[in-house]
Amino acid sequence: MKNYLMLTVVSIFMIGTLGAQHVNFGFKVGLNLADIVSDDNSETSLKPGLNVGAIAHIHLKNNFALQPEITYSDQGAKFKSAGIESKLNLGYINIPVLFQYMFDNGFRIQAGPQLGILLSAKAKSNDVSVDVKDDLNVIDFAISAGLSYVHPPSGFGVDARYNLGLVNLNKEGSVTSTNSVAQIGVFYLFAHK
Repeated sequence: MKNYLMLTVVSIFMIGTLGAQHVNFGFKVGLNLADIVSDDNSETSLKPGLNVGAIAHIHLKNNFALQPEITYSDQGAKFKSAGIESKLNLGYINIPVLFQYMFDNGFRIQAGPQLGILLSAKAKSNDVSVDVKDDLNVIDFAISAGLSYVHPPSGFGVDARYNLGLVNLNKEGSVTSTNSVAQIGVFYLFAHK
């Protein structure tokens, strides 16, 4: 399975660059406001976290671009039960592939699929941390959509997006839980044109 994932990622980068007018590479860092939505109406609240990674901005034709990324994303949620607050801390490697429509003034509308690979999962309550990775699915798929702005002369930009998880996080049981993550951050593109 890992070979298929790697082949998919490499193929996306290759296809995008074949017809590209030019390619810019860069990095990004931002804030996550993560939650987990469950069909059992569990009471959760947003958990702040960090996302950081690398981006490739591939200009295709005129106002269209493809932006694959690879990022580390701190996700999960806060839970409260019987007056005790606990956290589920999830660490993912996310690989979104965003299709962008670019306006002439630096603004962009973007949307696309995202593959997530779970690296770590810990439940923490009263300073006790338990590894729960074996209880969760390692692969997550999401739809990502948002807006970004790049200052063309400098290559610096801001990005806001929402990632809606489509895969049940739980391996077993009757409860369906999915990731829900709002992100805001900054990025820099080297030699931006």
